[in-house]
Amino acid sequence: MLSTTFGAAVFGVNATLITVEVSILKGGFGLNVVGLPDNAVRESLQRIDAALKNGGFEQSRYKTVINLAPADLRKEGTAYDLPIALCLLASSQEYTRNLSDYVILGELALDGKLRPIKGVLPIAIEARAQKLKGFILPKENALEASIVNQLDIIGVDTLEEAVEFLTGNKDIEPLVTDTREIFYHTVNDYEADFSHVQGQENIKRALEIAAAGGHNAIMIGPPGAGKTMLAKRLPSILPPLTLSEALETTKIHSVAGKLDKRSTLISKRPFRQPHHTISDAALVGGGSFPQPGEISLAHNGVLFLDELPEFKRTVLEVMRQPLEERKVTISRTRLAVEFPASFMLIASMNPCPCGYYNHPDKECSCAPGTVQKYLNKVSGPLLDRIDLHVEVTPVSFDQISSSRKSETSEEIRERVVKARKIQEIRFQDHPGIHCNALMPPEMVKEICQIGEPGKLLLKRAMEKIGLSARAYDRILKVSRTIADLAESEEIRIEHLAEAIQYRSLDRENWAG
Repeated sequence: MLSTTFGAAVFGVNATLITVEVSILKGGFGLNVVGLPDNAVRESLQRIDAALKNGGFEQSRYKTVINLAPADLRKEGTAYDLPIALCLLASSQEYTRNLSDYVILGELALDGKLRPIKGVLPIAIEARAQKLKGFILPKENALEASIVNQLDIIGVDTLEEAVEFLTGNKDIEPLVTDTREIFYHTVNDYEADFSHVQGQENIKRALEIAAAGGHNAIMIGPPGAGKTMLAKRLPSILPPLTLSEALETTKIHSVAGKLDKRSTLISKRPFRQPHHTISDAALVGGGSFPQPGEISLAHNGVLFLDELPEFKRTVLEVMRQPLEERKVTISRTRLAVEFPASFMLIASMNPCPCGYYNHPDKECSCAPGTVQKYLNKVSGPLLDRIDLHVEVTPVSFDQISSSRKSETSEEIRERVVKARKIQEIRFQDHPGIHCNALMPPEMVKEICQIGEPGKLLLKRAMEKIGLSARAYDRILKVSRTIADLAESEEIRIEHLAEAIQYRSLDRENWAG
Protein backbone atom coordinates (compact mmCIF):
# COMPACT_ATOMS: atom_id res chain seq x y z
CA MET A 1 0.00 0.00 0.00
CA LEU A 2 1.26 3.47 -0.92
CA SER A 3 0.14 6.73 0.74
CA THR A 4 1.33 10.24 -0.15
CA THR A 5 1.12 13.73 1.31
CA PHE A 6 3.21 16.91 1.30
CA GLY A 7 5.65 18.40 3.77
CA ALA A 8 8.00 21.33 3.11
CA ALA A 9 11.58 22.46 3.52
CA VAL A 10 12.63 26.11 3.88
CA PHE A 11 15.72 27.39 2.08
CA GLY A 12 16.51 31.03 2.82
CA VAL A 13 13.11 32.74 3.07
CA ASN A 14 11.38 30.52 0.51
CA ALA A 15 9.85 27.07 0.88
CA THR A 16 10.00 23.98 -1.30
CA LEU A 17 7.30 21.31 -1.10
CA ILE A 18 8.54 17.85 -0.11
CA THR A 19 6.56 14.78 -1.15
CA VAL A 20 6.24 12.33 1.74
CA GLU A 21 5.68 8.77 0.42
CA VAL A 22 5.10 5.74 2.64
CA SER A 23 5.02 2.28 1.12
CA ILE A 24 4.13 -0.83 3.17
CA LEU A 25 5.56 -3.98 1.55
CA LYS A 26 4.64 -7.55 2.39
CA GLY A 27 7.55 -9.90 2.82
CA GLY A 28 9.91 -8.35 5.32
CA PHE A 29 10.24 -6.29 8.46
CA GLY A 30 11.72 -2.94 9.43
CA LEU A 31 11.12 0.78 9.07
CA ASN A 32 13.44 2.82 6.83
CA VAL A 33 13.52 6.49 5.85
CA VAL A 34 15.32 7.60 2.66
CA GLY A 35 15.72 10.88 0.75
CA LEU A 36 18.75 12.52 2.45
CA PRO A 37 17.28 12.78 5.96
CA ASP A 38 19.41 14.28 8.74
CA ASN A 39 19.68 12.81 12.25
CA ALA A 40 16.59 14.67 13.48
CA VAL A 41 14.49 13.09 10.70
CA ARG A 42 15.92 9.61 11.36
CA GLU A 43 15.17 9.98 15.07
CA SER A 44 11.57 10.84 14.18
CA LEU A 45 10.89 7.12 13.71
CA GLN A 46 11.33 6.59 17.45
CA ARG A 47 9.07 9.53 18.31
CA ILE A 48 6.41 8.40 15.84
CA ASP A 49 6.49 4.82 17.15
CA ALA A 50 5.97 6.00 20.74
CA ALA A 51 3.23 8.47 19.73
CA LEU A 52 1.30 5.79 17.81
CA LYS A 53 1.52 3.27 20.68
CA ASN A 54 0.52 5.83 23.31
CA GLY A 55 -2.37 6.95 21.11
CA GLY A 56 -3.68 3.40 20.79
CA PHE A 57 -3.20 3.21 17.02
CA GLU A 58 -2.47 -0.04 15.22
CA GLN A 59 0.82 -0.24 13.35
CA SER A 60 1.80 -2.29 10.35
CA ARG A 61 4.21 -5.13 11.06
CA TYR A 62 5.42 -5.31 7.48
CA LYS A 63 8.46 -3.71 5.90
CA THR A 64 7.87 0.03 5.50
CA VAL A 65 9.83 2.48 3.34
CA ILE A 66 9.46 6.23 3.87
CA ASN A 67 10.71 8.41 1.01
CA LEU A 68 11.16 12.20 1.17
CA ALA A 69 11.31 13.53 -2.38
CA PRO A 70 13.09 15.13 -4.15
CA ALA A 71 15.74 12.76 -2.84
CA ASP A 72 18.70 15.02 -3.67
CA LEU A 73 17.63 17.79 -1.24
CA ARG A 74 18.76 17.42 2.35
CA LYS A 75 15.84 17.27 4.83
CA GLU A 76 16.35 18.48 8.38
CA GLY A 77 14.33 19.11 11.51
CA THR A 78 11.41 17.54 13.31
CA ALA A 79 8.53 18.93 11.24
CA TYR A 80 8.15 15.70 9.21
CA ASP A 81 6.88 13.74 12.23
CA LEU A 82 3.18 14.43 11.60
CA PRO A 83 3.03 13.75 7.82
CA ILE A 84 4.99 10.49 8.21
CA ALA A 85 2.73 9.35 11.08
CA LEU A 86 -0.47 10.13 9.14
CA CYS A 87 0.83 8.28 6.07
CA LEU A 88 1.72 5.26 8.22
CA LEU A 89 -1.81 5.22 9.62
CA ALA A 90 -3.35 5.30 6.13
CA SER A 91 -3.17 1.48 6.07
CA SER A 92 -5.34 1.12 9.16
CA GLN A 93 -7.49 4.27 9.02
CA GLU A 94 -10.09 5.03 6.37
CA TYR A 95 -9.48 8.67 5.43
CA THR A 96 -12.43 10.47 3.85
CA ARG A 97 -10.23 13.48 3.09
CA ASN A 98 -7.44 13.13 0.58
CA LEU A 99 -3.98 13.30 2.19
CA SER A 100 -2.42 14.66 -1.01
CA ASP A 101 -4.66 17.76 -0.88
CA TYR A 102 -2.77 19.06 2.15
CA VAL A 103 0.67 20.14 3.23
CA ILE A 104 1.14 18.63 6.71
CA LEU A 105 3.84 19.55 9.24
CA GLY A 106 4.38 19.23 12.97
CA GLU A 107 6.67 17.79 15.63
CA LEU A 108 5.25 14.96 17.72
CA ALA A 109 5.68 14.55 21.45
CA LEU A 110 5.78 10.96 22.75
CA ASP A 111 2.17 11.24 23.95
CA GLY A 112 0.95 12.38 20.51
CA LYS A 113 0.73 16.09 21.25
CA LEU A 114 2.02 18.52 18.64
CA ARG A 115 4.79 21.03 19.18
CA PRO A 116 5.21 24.23 17.08
CA ILE A 117 7.61 24.48 14.14
CA LYS A 118 9.54 27.26 12.35
CA GLY A 119 9.08 28.78 8.89
CA VAL A 120 5.27 28.35 8.69
CA LEU A 121 4.56 31.52 6.68
CA PRO A 122 6.76 30.80 3.61
CA ILE A 123 5.41 27.22 3.61
CA ALA A 124 1.80 28.48 3.57
CA ILE A 125 2.64 30.86 0.71
CA GLU A 126 4.17 28.00 -1.30
CA ALA A 127 1.21 25.70 -0.56
CA ARG A 128 -1.17 28.31 -1.95
CA ALA A 129 1.06 28.83 -5.00
CA GLN A 130 0.94 25.08 -5.66
CA LYS A 131 -2.88 25.19 -5.39
CA LEU A 132 -3.13 22.79 -2.46
CA LYS A 133 -6.39 22.77 -0.54
CA GLY A 134 -5.09 23.28 2.99
CA PHE A 135 -2.38 23.18 5.63
CA ILE A 136 -2.60 20.87 8.67
CA LEU A 137 -0.23 22.06 11.41
CA PRO A 138 0.12 22.59 15.18
CA LYS A 139 -2.53 24.95 16.55
CA GLU A 140 0.18 27.24 17.99
CA ASN A 141 1.35 27.99 14.42
CA ALA A 142 -2.13 28.37 12.91
CA LEU A 143 -2.43 32.11 13.55
CA GLU A 144 0.82 32.76 11.68
CA ALA A 145 -0.25 30.62 8.71
CA SER A 146 -3.66 32.32 8.56
CA ILE A 147 -1.97 35.40 7.08
CA VAL A 148 -2.26 33.53 3.77
CA ASN A 149 -5.77 33.52 2.33
CA GLN A 150 -7.30 31.01 -0.13
CA LEU A 151 -5.82 28.17 1.95
CA ASP A 152 -7.63 26.13 4.63
CA ILE A 153 -5.58 26.48 7.82
CA ILE A 154 -6.36 23.48 10.04
CA GLY A 155 -4.79 23.81 13.47
CA VAL A 156 -4.66 20.63 15.59
CA ASP A 157 -3.35 19.91 19.09
CA THR A 158 -2.70 16.18 18.81
CA LEU A 159 -2.09 13.36 16.33
CA GLU A 160 -5.49 11.90 17.29
CA GLU A 161 -7.23 15.18 16.38
CA ALA A 162 -5.51 15.20 12.96
CA VAL A 163 -6.65 11.60 12.34
CA GLU A 164 -10.24 12.44 13.35
CA PHE A 165 -10.23 15.36 10.91
CA LEU A 166 -8.95 13.23 8.02
CA THR A 167 -11.37 10.37 8.74
CA GLY A 168 -14.28 12.80 8.87
CA ASN A 169 -15.12 12.09 12.51
CA LYS A 170 -14.41 15.71 13.42
CA ASP A 171 -14.94 18.93 11.51
CA ILE A 172 -12.43 21.70 12.16
CA GLU A 173 -13.27 25.15 10.88
CA PRO A 174 -10.33 26.65 8.97
CA LEU A 175 -8.82 29.62 10.79
CA VAL A 176 -9.45 32.90 8.94
CA THR A 177 -7.72 36.17 9.81
CA ASP A 178 -8.44 39.63 8.40
CA THR A 179 -4.78 40.45 7.84
CA ARG A 180 -5.35 43.93 6.44
CA GLU A 181 -7.52 45.03 9.35
CA ILE A 182 -4.96 43.82 11.92
CA PHE A 183 -2.09 45.37 9.94
CA TYR A 184 -3.60 48.84 9.52
CA HIS A 185 -4.86 48.84 13.11
CA THR A 186 -1.37 48.37 14.60
CA VAL A 187 0.97 49.82 11.95
CA ASN A 188 1.67 53.05 13.88
CA ASP A 189 1.41 51.64 17.38
CA TYR A 190 4.80 52.52 18.93
CA GLU A 191 5.42 52.69 22.68
CA ALA A 192 8.56 54.87 22.47
CA ASP A 193 7.93 58.41 21.23
CA PHE A 194 10.16 61.43 20.62
CA SER A 195 7.80 63.54 22.75
CA HIS A 196 9.34 61.79 25.79
CA VAL A 197 12.78 63.23 24.99
CA GLN A 198 13.64 66.62 26.47
CA GLY A 199 16.26 68.67 24.66
CA GLN A 200 18.63 67.12 22.07
CA GLU A 201 16.88 69.02 19.26
CA ASN A 202 19.96 68.83 17.02
CA ILE A 203 20.10 65.02 17.40
CA LYS A 204 16.38 64.72 16.66
CA ARG A 205 16.94 66.76 13.53
CA ALA A 206 19.81 64.48 12.44
CA LEU A 207 17.70 61.36 12.98
CA GLU A 208 14.83 62.96 11.04
CA ILE A 209 17.22 63.48 8.10
CA ALA A 210 18.47 59.89 8.43
CA ALA A 211 14.88 58.57 8.39
CA ALA A 212 13.87 60.78 5.44
CA GLY A 213 16.72 59.62 3.22
CA GLY A 214 17.40 56.12 4.56
CA HIS A 215 20.87 57.23 5.70
CA ASN A 216 23.08 55.34 8.13
CA ALA A 217 24.14 57.36 11.17
CA ILE A 218 26.57 57.22 14.07
CA MET A 219 26.20 59.14 17.34
CA ILE A 220 29.31 60.05 19.33
CA GLY A 221 28.96 61.27 22.90
CA PRO A 222 29.63 60.61 26.58
CA PRO A 223 27.79 57.98 28.66
CA GLY A 224 24.27 58.98 29.69
CA ALA A 225 23.84 61.59 26.94
CA GLY A 226 20.80 59.76 25.50
CA LYS A 227 22.24 57.97 22.46
CA THR A 228 20.45 54.66 23.05
CA MET A 229 17.18 56.33 24.04
CA LEU A 230 17.14 58.37 20.82
CA ALA A 231 18.07 55.37 18.63
CA LYS A 232 15.21 53.28 20.06
CA ARG A 233 12.75 55.95 18.96
CA LEU A 234 13.94 56.05 15.36
CA PRO A 235 11.49 53.37 14.07
CA SER A 236 8.59 55.55 15.27
CA ILE A 237 9.44 58.26 12.70
CA LEU A 238 10.20 55.96 9.77
CA PRO A 239 7.50 55.63 7.08
CA PRO A 240 4.96 52.92 8.02
CA LEU A 241 5.58 49.47 6.57
CA THR A 242 3.67 48.63 3.41
CA LEU A 243 1.76 45.34 3.39
CA SER A 244 4.33 43.73 1.06
CA GLU A 245 7.22 44.91 3.29
CA ALA A 246 5.42 43.55 6.35
CA LEU A 247 4.96 40.17 4.67
CA GLU A 248 8.63 39.99 3.67
CA THR A 249 9.75 40.95 7.18
CA THR A 250 7.41 38.41 8.76
CA LYS A 251 8.77 35.64 6.53
CA ILE A 252 12.30 36.24 7.79
CA HIS A 253 11.21 36.20 11.44
CA SER A 254 9.13 33.08 10.78
CA VAL A 255 12.12 31.21 9.33
CA ALA A 256 14.23 32.23 12.33
CA GLY A 257 11.49 31.16 14.77
CA LYS A 258 11.27 34.67 16.25
CA LEU A 259 7.55 35.28 15.82
CA ASP A 260 5.34 35.61 18.86
CA LYS A 261 2.74 32.82 19.10
CA ARG A 262 -0.05 35.41 19.39
CA SER A 263 1.06 37.52 16.41
CA THR A 264 0.21 37.24 12.74
CA LEU A 265 1.87 39.93 10.65
CA ILE A 266 4.76 42.14 11.80
CA SER A 267 3.24 45.59 11.38
CA LYS A 268 6.00 47.77 12.87
CA ARG A 269 9.51 48.25 11.60
CA PRO A 270 11.93 45.95 13.44
CA PHE A 271 14.56 47.31 15.80
CA ARG A 272 17.46 44.92 16.49
CA GLN A 273 20.13 45.63 19.10
CA PRO A 274 22.71 42.81 19.22
CA HIS A 275 25.26 42.71 22.05
CA HIS A 276 28.86 43.59 21.20
CA THR A 277 29.96 39.98 21.92
CA ILE A 278 27.99 38.71 18.89
CA SER A 279 29.77 36.41 16.42
CA ASP A 280 30.14 36.89 12.66
CA ALA A 281 27.62 34.12 11.85
CA ALA A 282 25.05 35.42 14.35
CA LEU A 283 25.22 38.88 12.77
CA VAL A 284 25.07 38.00 9.06
CA GLY A 285 23.52 34.54 9.32
CA GLY A 286 24.94 31.07 8.80
CA GLY A 287 25.17 27.59 10.24
CA SER A 288 25.34 24.20 8.53
CA PHE A 289 21.72 24.77 7.50
CA PRO A 290 21.77 28.57 7.00
CA GLN A 291 19.55 30.71 9.22
CA PRO A 292 19.04 34.51 9.03
CA GLY A 293 21.25 36.68 11.23
CA GLU A 294 20.60 39.97 12.99
CA ILE A 295 21.07 42.08 9.86
CA SER A 296 18.34 40.11 8.08
CA LEU A 297 16.07 40.26 11.13
CA ALA A 298 16.50 44.06 10.89
CA HIS A 299 15.33 44.02 7.23
CA ASN A 300 13.04 47.03 6.54
CA GLY A 301 13.96 48.38 9.96
CA VAL A 302 16.87 49.49 12.13
CA LEU A 303 20.03 47.69 13.23
CA PHE A 304 21.45 49.47 16.28
CA LEU A 305 25.05 48.76 17.29
CA ASP A 306 25.65 50.27 20.71
CA GLU A 307 29.31 50.97 21.64
CA LEU A 308 30.52 50.30 18.11
CA PRO A 309 34.29 50.07 18.86
CA GLU A 310 33.62 47.24 21.34
CA PHE A 311 32.46 44.92 18.53
CA LYS A 312 35.11 42.60 17.11
CA ARG A 313 36.63 44.06 13.98
CA THR A 314 35.86 40.91 11.96
CA VAL A 315 32.19 41.22 12.92
CA LEU A 316 32.02 44.82 11.71
CA GLU A 317 33.85 44.09 8.47
CA VAL A 318 31.35 41.40 7.37
CA MET A 319 28.67 44.13 7.25
CA ARG A 320 30.37 46.04 4.45
CA GLN A 321 28.95 43.97 1.58
CA PRO A 322 25.36 43.76 2.95
CA LEU A 323 25.35 47.54 3.47
CA GLU A 324 26.08 47.98 -0.24
CA GLU A 325 24.08 45.12 -1.79
CA ARG A 326 21.16 45.07 0.68
CA LYS A 327 21.24 41.26 0.83
CA VAL A 328 23.29 38.41 2.31
CA THR A 329 24.34 35.34 0.33
CA ILE A 330 25.47 32.31 2.35
CA SER A 331 27.10 29.54 0.34
CA ARG A 332 27.47 25.91 1.35
CA THR A 333 28.68 22.85 -0.57
CA ARG A 334 25.21 21.75 -1.63
CA LEU A 335 23.31 25.03 -1.66
CA ALA A 336 23.47 28.81 -1.54
CA VAL A 337 20.73 30.80 0.17
CA GLU A 338 19.98 34.50 0.03
CA PHE A 339 18.49 36.58 2.82
CA PRO A 340 17.29 40.18 2.33
CA ALA A 341 19.16 42.76 4.43
CA SER A 342 17.90 46.24 3.59
CA PHE A 343 18.28 48.02 6.92
CA MET A 344 19.31 51.35 8.39
CA LEU A 345 22.50 51.12 10.44
CA ILE A 346 22.46 53.30 13.53
CA ALA A 347 25.57 53.13 15.72
CA SER A 348 26.68 54.84 18.89
CA MET A 349 30.03 55.17 20.60
CA ASN A 350 31.88 56.99 23.33
CA PRO A 351 34.51 59.42 22.01
CA CYS A 352 37.22 57.67 24.05
CA PRO A 353 37.65 54.74 26.50
CA CYS A 354 36.77 56.87 29.56
CA GLY A 355 33.91 58.50 27.63
CA TYR A 356 34.61 62.16 28.43
CA TYR A 357 36.72 63.47 25.54
CA ASN A 358 35.29 66.86 24.48
CA HIS A 359 32.89 66.82 27.47
CA PRO A 360 31.87 70.37 28.48
CA ASP A 361 32.24 69.72 32.24
CA LYS A 362 34.26 66.55 32.89
CA GLU A 363 37.92 66.07 32.03
CA CYS A 364 39.12 63.19 29.87
CA SER A 365 41.54 60.88 31.72
CA CYS A 366 42.81 59.00 28.67
CA ALA A 367 46.53 58.96 27.82
CA PRO A 368 47.80 60.83 24.71
CA GLY A 369 47.05 58.90 21.53
CA THR A 370 44.44 56.71 23.25
CA VAL A 371 41.50 58.57 21.71
CA GLN A 372 42.75 58.09 18.15
CA LYS A 373 43.57 54.44 18.85
CA TYR A 374 40.03 53.93 20.17
CA LEU A 375 38.46 55.50 17.07
CA ASN A 376 40.69 53.41 14.81
CA LYS A 377 38.88 50.29 16.01
CA VAL A 378 36.20 51.28 13.50
CA SER A 379 37.64 50.91 10.00
CA GLY A 380 37.57 53.63 7.37
CA PRO A 381 35.61 51.51 4.84
CA LEU A 382 32.83 51.01 7.39
CA LEU A 383 32.71 54.71 8.32
CA ASP A 384 32.61 55.41 4.59
CA ARG A 385 29.18 53.75 4.51
CA ILE A 386 27.82 55.94 7.33
CA ASP A 387 26.43 59.24 6.04
CA LEU A 388 25.75 61.14 9.27
CA HIS A 389 28.24 61.62 12.12
CA VAL A 390 26.45 63.31 15.01
CA GLU A 391 28.07 64.62 18.19
CA VAL A 392 25.79 64.15 21.21
CA THR A 393 26.26 66.46 24.19
CA PRO A 394 24.80 65.93 27.69
CA VAL A 395 21.40 67.46 28.43
CA SER A 396 21.43 70.32 30.94
CA PHE A 397 19.28 70.37 34.09
CA ASP A 398 17.15 73.18 32.67
CA GLN A 399 16.32 71.08 29.60
CA ILE A 400 15.54 67.93 31.62
CA SER A 401 13.27 69.78 34.05
CA SER A 402 11.58 71.88 31.38
CA SER A 403 7.78 71.52 31.07
CA ARG A 404 7.92 72.51 27.40
CA LYS A 405 6.30 69.86 25.20
CA SER A 406 8.55 68.19 22.67
CA GLU A 407 7.51 67.37 19.13
CA THR A 408 5.79 63.98 18.81
CA SER A 409 6.99 61.16 16.59
CA GLU A 410 3.81 61.46 14.54
CA GLU A 411 4.56 65.10 13.67
CA ILE A 412 8.12 64.24 12.64
CA ARG A 413 6.95 61.19 10.67
CA GLU A 414 4.59 63.34 8.58
CA ARG A 415 7.58 65.33 7.28
CA VAL A 416 9.58 62.13 6.71
CA VAL A 417 6.75 60.56 4.71
CA LYS A 418 6.44 63.68 2.52
CA ALA A 419 10.18 63.57 1.78
CA ARG A 420 10.02 59.84 0.97
CA LYS A 421 7.15 60.40 -1.46
CA ILE A 422 9.26 62.96 -3.32
CA GLN A 423 12.02 60.35 -3.57
CA GLU A 424 9.61 57.63 -4.75
CA ILE A 425 8.61 59.84 -7.67
CA ARG A 426 12.26 60.69 -8.38
CA PHE A 427 13.35 57.04 -8.51
CA GLN A 428 10.23 55.49 -10.05
CA ASP A 429 12.19 54.51 -13.17
CA HIS A 430 15.03 52.99 -11.16
CA PRO A 431 14.01 49.63 -9.61
CA GLY A 432 15.83 48.81 -6.39
CA ILE A 433 16.35 52.49 -5.49
CA HIS A 434 13.68 54.05 -3.28
CA CYS A 435 15.57 56.60 -1.19
CA ASN A 436 18.49 59.01 -1.52
CA ALA A 437 20.92 56.85 0.45
CA LEU A 438 20.79 54.13 -2.24
CA MET A 439 21.90 56.41 -5.11
CA PRO A 440 25.03 55.13 -6.93
CA PRO A 441 27.83 57.69 -7.66
CA GLU A 442 26.77 58.28 -11.27
CA MET A 443 23.23 59.11 -10.16
CA VAL A 444 24.53 61.49 -7.46
CA LYS A 445 26.17 63.64 -10.14
CA GLU A 446 22.93 63.76 -12.11
CA ILE A 447 20.46 64.40 -9.28
CA CYS A 448 22.49 66.30 -6.67
CA GLN A 449 23.61 69.22 -8.79
CA ILE A 450 24.79 72.35 -6.99
CA GLY A 451 25.59 75.86 -8.18
CA GLU A 452 28.91 77.69 -8.05
CA PRO A 453 28.37 79.05 -4.49
CA GLY A 454 27.72 75.48 -3.33
CA LYS A 455 30.84 74.15 -5.07
CA LEU A 456 32.90 76.89 -3.47
CA LEU A 457 31.51 76.03 -0.01
CA LEU A 458 32.31 72.33 -0.50
CA LYS A 459 35.82 73.15 -1.69
CA ARG A 460 36.47 75.32 1.37
CA ALA A 461 35.09 72.59 3.65
CA MET A 462 37.40 69.97 2.18
CA GLU A 463 40.42 72.28 2.38
CA LYS A 464 39.86 74.13 5.67
CA ILE A 465 38.01 71.59 7.82
CA GLY A 466 39.94 68.66 6.42
CA LEU A 467 37.03 66.65 5.02
CA SER A 468 38.08 63.55 3.10
CA ALA A 469 37.29 62.96 -0.54
CA ARG A 470 35.01 60.06 0.37
CA ALA A 471 32.77 62.52 2.25
CA TYR A 472 31.94 64.38 -0.99
CA ASP A 473 29.19 62.03 -2.26
CA ARG A 474 27.81 61.54 1.24
CA ILE A 475 27.42 65.27 1.76
CA LEU A 476 25.60 65.63 -1.56
CA LYS A 477 23.18 62.78 -0.72
CA VAL A 478 22.42 64.19 2.72
CA SER A 479 21.97 67.72 1.33
CA ARG A 480 19.51 66.30 -1.24
CA THR A 481 17.50 64.77 1.64
CA ILE A 482 17.56 68.05 3.57
CA ALA A 483 16.26 69.82 0.46
CA ASP A 484 13.48 67.19 0.15
CA LEU A 485 12.45 67.83 3.76
CA ALA A 486 12.27 71.53 2.90
CA GLU A 487 10.30 70.61 -0.27
CA SER A 488 12.90 72.38 -2.35
CA GLU A 489 13.70 71.31 -5.91
CA GLU A 490 17.20 72.79 -5.69
CA ILE A 491 19.97 72.06 -3.20
CA ARG A 492 20.54 75.46 -1.64
CA ILE A 493 23.67 76.60 0.15
CA GLU A 494 22.04 76.27 3.60
CA HIS A 495 21.23 72.62 2.83
CA LEU A 496 24.87 71.98 1.97
CA ALA A 497 26.08 73.77 5.07
CA GLU A 498 23.89 71.62 7.30
CA ALA A 499 25.06 68.42 5.56
CA ILE A 500 28.73 69.37 6.03
CA GLN A 501 28.34 69.68 9.79
CA TYR A 502 27.32 66.00 9.94
CA ARG A 503 30.83 64.79 9.02
CA SER A 504 32.50 65.04 12.44
CA LEU A 505 34.76 62.01 12.10
CA ASP A 506 36.11 63.19 8.73
CA ARG A 507 37.68 66.27 10.28
CA GLU A 508 41.43 66.28 10.62
CA ASN A 509 42.66 66.24 14.20
CA TRP A 510 39.13 65.56 15.52
CA ALA A 511 40.67 63.25 18.11
CA GLY A 512 43.59 65.48 18.94
